[in-house]
Amino acid sequence: MSTPARRTLAARLPFYYGWLIIAVAFMTMGISVTARTAFSLLLDPLRAEYGWETGLVAGAFSFGFLVSAILGPLVGRMMDRHGPRVVIEVGVLLLASGLFLAPIIEQPWQLYLTLGLLVGGGANLMSFTAQSLYLPNWFERRRAFAIGIAFSGVGVGAIILLPWLQGIIEREGWRASCWAMGWLVVLVIAPLNLLVRLRPQDLGLLPDGAARPAADAPAPVPKNIVDADWVAREWTLALAMRTARFWWLMAGFFAAVFAWYAVQVHQTAYLVSVGFSPMVGAWALGVVSVVAIPGQIGLGALSDRYGREVIWMVGCSGFIICFAALLALDGNPSMPLLYLMVISQGLLGYALTSVMGPIVAEIFEGPHFGAIFGVMTVALIGGGAAGPWVVGLIRDLSGAYTAGFVVAIAGCLFSIAAIWIAAPRKVRLVPGRSRPAPASEAVELRG
Repeated sequence: MSTPARRTLAARLPFYYGWLIIAVAFMTMGISVTARTAFSLLLDPLRAEYGWETGLVAGAFSFGFLVSAILGPLVGRMMDRHGPRVVIEVGVLLLASGLFLAPIIEQPWQLYLTLGLLVGGGANLMSFTAQSLYLPNWFERRRAFAIGIAFSGVGVGAIILLPWLQGIIEREGWRASCWAMGWLVVLVIAPLNLLVRLRPQDLGLLPDGAARPAADAPAPVPKNIVDADWVAREWTLALAMRTARFWWLMAGFFAAVFAWYAVQVHQTAYLVSVGFSPMVGAWALGVVSVVAIPGQIGLGALSDRYGREVIWMVGCSGFIICFAALLALDGNPSMPLLYLMVISQGLLGYALTSVMGPIVAEIFEGPHFGAIFGVMTVALIGGGAAGPWVVGLIRDLSGAYTAGFVVAIAGCLFSIAAIWIAAPRKVRLVPGRSRPAPASEAVELRG
């Protein structure tokens, strides 16, 4: 390689490495989340083989979900102290162990240990929580766009891996599918994540592929800071928890994910109850993951331009439209309303994942961000656990889903208000709203 070519490559290294991190996160998300959600494929084979009740088998998944909530603060502290390589590789060990041990289960407690505790806890150390703890460090101008690309790996993984696993189950049985997924985790996620670092500064790089200034150059002055006093503080978890912003974020996250998982868990049963076939119900659930991909990427990019609160409002509005369409389907089970429900849920609603991390980072960015966001995940996972249960309880008590869906809509409206009150825009502006830097202070950005 010629000297000019080497210089060009060296100059572009920060940009290339940042997007390498996103590519690794994309694959990690696709595999780890699919490994957890593939539990639904194992439900019937496990019931048929062992004769266990549906609630007993399904409880293993819920158990793993609750373990994830408990692990959230611990994951955040581990990330701050040891970085993503340690956290994710521990997740690989747990998840792979659960998948490799599952084929020898004989008792329910062993099911809960393997496909519940180990798979659920391991996936949490590799997926949404873990990725949201370090990806915001690598990007500032394109933060939500980059995270949206990484998280879209979940949809791609579902499209590619779930049919592959179902084929293995049909040909060779559920045990072979566990072994196949376990080896995929070990052979792909484990080596790739050795490349990951907590921050670009750990490699002598800067966020967004920014060129490093000369040694004697003054530090660039950030142009996106609105509240300098707030930003100047070193936000510890204890200090953050004494602010109203922290609790508005917790409440807003809980309410939004309450609605998200309420519809995800109950929509298939509801669609069948209003007159659609089980096959159409299953199709609708699958298509949501497909249409979520452009939504996460596109709306994430728009949040970098117009603000996190705006896109949070759009995402919650997607779930409001989704629930309204479901209610309308009760009296008019038409395909146009079904399409509206699917598109609003996936294209708009699922975009919330691309801005959760940036919202917290822009308010509490600093050396203790991991611990702070880790506690925030308790609200996220708690909402995900509460939504299906509360809506199901209301349905059992009233005999219909109507009141439960109305509660979810109210939660979305509350979540919109909570994030606007928390107001990340009043701490740091997104790049699209930032004041342009004078030419003498501008830092060259690549990509």
